[in-house]
Amino acid sequence: MAHEAEGVRAPSVVCHTTAMSKRLQVVVKDDELERYEQVADALGMTVSEWVRQSLREAERDVSTGDVERKLAAVRKAVTLETEGREADIETMLAETEAGRLAEIEAGMGGGGDV
Repeated sequence: MAHEAEGVRAPSVVCHTTAMSKRLQVVVKDDELERYEQVADALGMTVSEWVRQSLREAERDVSTGDVERKLAAVRKAVTLETEGREADIETMLAETEAGRLAEIEAGMGGGGDV
């Protein structure tokens, strides 16, 4: 308090969160939890982060059922003007192959499945 009287203010700490978080409790068997821990550990992440990522992936795999919105997006994409920017497929394939060969020569792999 003596510092405030002299005009020196103590530093303040302000914390802001941009989104509210909720806790989700899931009951699993001991052996399941053990396997989940092993998987998360192998990926270098916590079980919580692995579960969050797994849930997001599962959510993406489920159709929202909004077929009309998806069809509208496809129809719009089909009508877009390309202004002569179409790529020749043979040129694209040659560039892809050249990139793979450069990666292999540089020792970066590049020979994996596509």
